[in-house]
Amino acid sequence: MEIRVLRYFLTVVREESITRAAQVLHITQPTLSRQLSQLEEQMGVKLFTRGTRKIALTNEGILLRRRAEEILELVDKTERELAEQEEQVEGVVSIGCGDLRAVQKLPDLIRSFHEKYPLVTFDLYTATADQVTDRMDRGLTDIGLLLEPVDLEKYDFIRLAGKERCVVTMHPDAPLAAKEYITPEDLAGVPLIMPKRPGIQSEIANWFGEYYDKIQVLFTSNLPAGSAVMANQQLAYSINTCGSIDFWDQSKLTYRPLMPELTATCALAWKRQQPFGIAAEKFIAHVRRELP
Repeated sequence: MEIRVLRYFLTVVREESITRAAQVLHITQPTLSRQLSQLEEQMGVKLFTRGTRKIALTNEGILLRRRAEEILELVDKTERELAEQEEQVEGVVSIGCGDLRAVQKLPDLIRSFHEKYPLVTFDLYTATADQVTDRMDRGLTDIGLLLEPVDLEKYDFIRLAGKERCVVTMHPDAPLAAKEYITPEDLAGVPLIMPKRPGIQSEIANWFGEYYDKIQVLFTSNLPAGSAVMANQQLAYSINTCGSIDFWDQSKLTYRPLMPELTATCALAWKRQQPFGIAAEKFIAHVRRELP
């Protein structure tokens, strides 16, 4: 016996007409009649006495109406209690991420999650992928938005669509700002700010190729925001991902793409077999549903 069919049955009882009940339920009359006939066949009793103007219940139908009302009241109460329990989920979800364009995927995830769990708050920690994974391993961060290359063997993850593009950041008046793109040869012999992550440094070293021995690294920086201050003062050119650069004041800082292009992917990851709080568990399940 299906809950849906019991609701059909009670609607017919209330309307005293299959035709009107079908209209209320937004189904066809033949469909509703067939469902009622199957219910009677399943129960092995006759539930209705069909008159010329309206239908009436048999004694068995009266008993079923009473029990159906009790069953549906209990179902509705259970659904309300479960919904209330969902709404009462609270806690903090800790997310670690770099200065990445992929961060722009987080607001929609958080907004849709917050609508369902309004008591949950978020802690956003900005750092390199190496620092974020260290915090994940120590249980300090629940989820990391990580720029590859990064060792994901210990994590469950979803690799995100799209790529992070490496660029050279500089003051608009810097000589290389006149170029459409930046080649390894352009950066030979000029002061540079390099990312601090060894994995990213290796990718950039491969990009420089034969010119790598000719570069002059004046700074290393863990995030583009710090190197932006130095680049703005024309101390050096900064090699970094685009990240939040679209929100910067382009009259004070600009950028040019690398040629050949240098890109990287991002992954949203969490520690495998890690015990999470209820809020983080719910958010991870939400991420799995929402992201391909």
